[in-house]
Amino acid sequence: MTWKSIPPHLQKYIVEQDYDRYSAIDHACWRFIMRISRQFFQQTAHPAYLNGLAACGIETDRIPCIEEIDQKLSVFEWGAVCVRGFIPPSAFMELQSLGVLAIAADMRSLEHLTYTPAPDIVHEAAGHAPIIADPGYAAYLKNYGKVASKAIASKEDILLYNAIRELSDIKENPASTLDDIHNAEVLLEDAVANISYISEAAYMSRMNWWTVEYGLIGSLDRPLIYGAGLLSSVSESYNCLTDKVKKLPFSIDCINHSYDITEPQPQLFVTPDFQTLTDVLEEFASTLACRTGGVEGLAKAKQAQTVTAAVMDSGIRVSGVLSNIILDENKQPIYLQYMGPVQLCTQTEQIPGHGGDYHAEGYGTPVGNIVDISQNSESDHKFEDLKYNEEVKISFASGVQVQGTLTRVLKESEVVILLTFDECTVTYGDQILFKPEWGYYDMAAGEKIISVNGGPSDWLSYAPFMDDAVQKNHPSQPLTSGPDNKHDRIDLYRRVREIRESGEHHLEELRKIYKVISKSHHGDWLLNMEILEIVASMTPAPDWRHLLEKELSDRAQGNSDLANTIRRGLDLIHRF
Repeated sequence: MTWKSIPPHLQKYIVEQDYDRYSAIDHACWRFIMRISRQFFQQTAHPAYLNGLAACGIETDRIPCIEEIDQKLSVFEWGAVCVRGFIPPSAFMELQSLGVLAIAADMRSLEHLTYTPAPDIVHEAAGHAPIIADPGYAAYLKNYGKVASKAIASKEDILLYNAIRELSDIKENPASTLDDIHNAEVLLEDAVANISYISEAAYMSRMNWWTVEYGLIGSLDRPLIYGAGLLSSVSESYNCLTDKVKKLPFSIDCINHSYDITEPQPQLFVTPDFQTLTDVLEEFASTLACRTGGVEGLAKAKQAQTVTAAVMDSGIRVSGVLSNIILDENKQPIYLQYMGPVQLCTQTEQIPGHGGDYHAEGYGTPVGNIVDISQNSESDHKFEDLKYNEEVKISFASGVQVQGTLTRVLKESEVVILLTFDECTVTYGDQILFKPEWGYYDMAAGEKIISVNGGPSDWLSYAPFMDDAVQKNHPSQPLTSGPDNKHDRIDLYRRVREIRESGEHHLEELRKIYKVISKSHHGDWLLNMEILEIVASMTPAPDWRHLLEKELSDRAQGNSDLANTIRRGLDLIHRF
């Protein structure tokens, strides 16, 4: 099982699929979506889609088992795990970078059959998984995850993500009221309005939206669908190839186009092939703080006001919320100041005793060239020559001075990365940056900041200090009849499935079920569609078939997404 090899800090997002909780209505919704989608995507989707459905073991008749998808994906050196609804973008992308597809367990309701903004098993399993069968796309997906997991997200991004998740949760919760939905929509509008700049993570999110979610491939005049958002949206996939939606050649310019998850997309981007996705990704990745480091990367971290990790050329990593950067006259960083819990790491492992609990009140350290190290009135020492429990003075070219009693020198791969002082004073001109009464001073050794990554270096150790996204999604609720109805809709769906799969007509029983639906569940068009599918194959057809046809045809009037979807279901029945 893939989940056993996942880092511990990501395992908290993994849940059991609990397959038995899917109702007969859930399976019927899945089946209807897959039936009309398979037919439509034979001509409109990238060939990897239909091939990938078979390769991933995704069937039409039943919601798939995620453990089985996991086993099937292993052939492509990928895996799958079950999650519940939204998980933090950083966690989703890190899983993706490891070649693990996070599949939401929930199944969209009948009311949201044509489209749901919430992650669900239609979107993740039937949308994302099949295209992984194409090696070029799979490579892009994994590379994107590696890059995106290091991009810096802003505090505003996190508030927006929380607002989107809250609205999605409320809309999918059967107990939510109209007031609940309205209040959540207002919070989302406020979060959108409060976005003051576009962060690295937001730009990456746009690239993901216009490729992985809503991407087209091929020529501008005859593109094919490969984006999971289109492959899992019954309505938008049907409309996206029309002239109403503008088609643009895919390039790095896609990051300059925002998107609205609640509205159909006004334009889509067409890549000539999957390799172009990787080429454009690399073009943008070269501009990120994780690649550039330096003052530009630090400035992005300071603006974001989220936890980031600054990597020094010695190898030490400082993780926390960067509050201030002191620059020299050449606008180069000479001192970093962090607020709140701070973590010091070697590579991805926290240095013992240097976690968020120890550096709870913040942290500061110089960075830059050292011009002199003196001890016992002698200058030009090296770190390795210094004696413990004696006073040391370290002078930087910038003018920063560190003076105190050396108590410890820490090395990593024979390189000094951290020095600890007692009774220490740190100054820069007239500024006192650290006082002896504040306790021990831990100076990170390094001349340059070579990288600035989003998130802490050691996620597991820093997790207790993160404002983590708690799983709030409500499990899928079976659609049940009201208290005044005598028949349970779930049982009716289950019985119609049994009749269809048995191959026996049970015509009189189907007629009785149809009458119950017409009288007590008039809004349930899907069960009538399933009954019509069965009776349409009978010769001669029962005399009440025309009533079924009329009810469904009446529901299919107009140009709404639901009306178009019902017409597609009727067309499929008539075709076969």
